[in-house]
Amino acid sequence: MALRQSRTEDPTINLTPMIDVVFLLVIFFMVGAKYSQREGRIPVNVPGVDQPRAMVRGPDKWIVEVTREGQIYLDGREVTVDGLRSELSRGQAEFPNLGVVVRGDGEGTLDTYARVLSVCSAAGVRELDVAVKALR
Repeated sequence: MALRQSRTEDPTINLTPMIDVVFLLVIFFMVGAKYSQREGRIPVNVPGVDQPRAMVRGPDKWIVEVTREGQIYLDGREVTVDGLRSELSRGQAEFPNLGVVVRGDGEGTLDTYARVLSVCSAAGVRELDVAVKALR
């Protein structure tokens, strides 16, 4: 009985899908480059101002921390109650939607903590959060 020799074909790589993807990427970047060039060619005469200010996105929230000894920190800088009042008023004038998170030490006195909350309210802070931790 004679055995048949089976022919095996050499493996090949189908490059058609890869070429399709490369062409799609080329078209995508060509169209994107065309639109980005068009934006710079639009003639716009931007008005001038006497006192220009840089466009800055304001902070979302300031962190006020009250230590057990009664020290007050605003975003890591130690401040007095009056300093906190002026900083918060200035911050509210620049960024009306500025929020404040007050973190107080649980073993500290309520006096300083209450004064900080009162200063925040007097400065016009609309979004005032008090940091707490969950009891387990």
